[in-house]
Amino acid sequence: MAKLVITCAVTGAETTREQNPNLPITPAEIADSAAEACEAGAAILHLHVRDSAGNPTQDIDVFREAIELTRAKCNIVIEATTGGAVGMSLKERMQPLQLDPEMASLDCGTVNFEDDYIVNTLPMMRQCAAEMKSRRVFPTLECFDISHIDAAALLVEEGMVTPPLHYGIVLNVPGAVRYDANALDFFVRRLPKDSFWTVIAIGGRVALTAARRAAAAGGFIRVGFEDNVWYAKGQLAESNAQLVEQAVKVAADAGREVATPDDVRKMLGLA
Repeated sequence: MAKLVITCAVTGAETTREQNPNLPITPAEIADSAAEACEAGAAILHLHVRDSAGNPTQDIDVFREAIELTRAKCNIVIEATTGGAVGMSLKERMQPLQLDPEMASLDCGTVNFEDDYIVNTLPMMRQCAAEMKSRRVFPTLECFDISHIDAAALLVEEGMVTPPLHYGIVLNVPGAVRYDANALDFFVRRLPKDSFWTVIAIGGRVALTAARRAAAAGGFIRVGFEDNVWYAKGQLAESNAQLVEQAVKVAADAGREVATPDDVRKMLGLA
């Protein structure tokens, strides 16, 4: 099996300090958390940022500051979000691509998000993919529904996205596909041959179970406060690094070596 890649989503768009007081918010806090996560074993930083009030923003200047501070502290691969937050326009969501991050997420379809929804039409996907291709930004194809895998296949057929392919399988978003082993296995079976994939399981109830399933099946793992604020039942995580350390243990239990940032650059052709 390939080395196991751990992505850490340190902040996200929706998590609050009321949910976990250890949430990093400022660019400096995000950079510190990313460096700690990298030291613990994370190879990729999935990056959201917040404004001065702690609200989600796609402001290019805030992203620039967070990226520069992070790069000064560690060698982690930076994957900027183009998912943004509920209610943002595609133009707003795509702003971080102007900074030419090594990677970026590319949402592959519309999805319920609790009582809201995030819109991703096929023309929007093409526009985002074209911008990433022109800037040589490697896309993570985030799929919240089985149809999103087929939508992503259209981008591949049209030459908008080229192998190697990396999918983010997002499960347990309220109102979308709930996590269970059968659901994850079904998603994985629908992926193109030789694809890389990362499980993104939302919520403490399923996060560790999904990570173990992915590690055993040859997949990768995403952890972090964007997806889950709990270390164990009734125990809030002290930091993103603590969740990465837990993922490293999962990898060891599955007999998987953990990938470094430079391993990821080689695997995905980023270097």
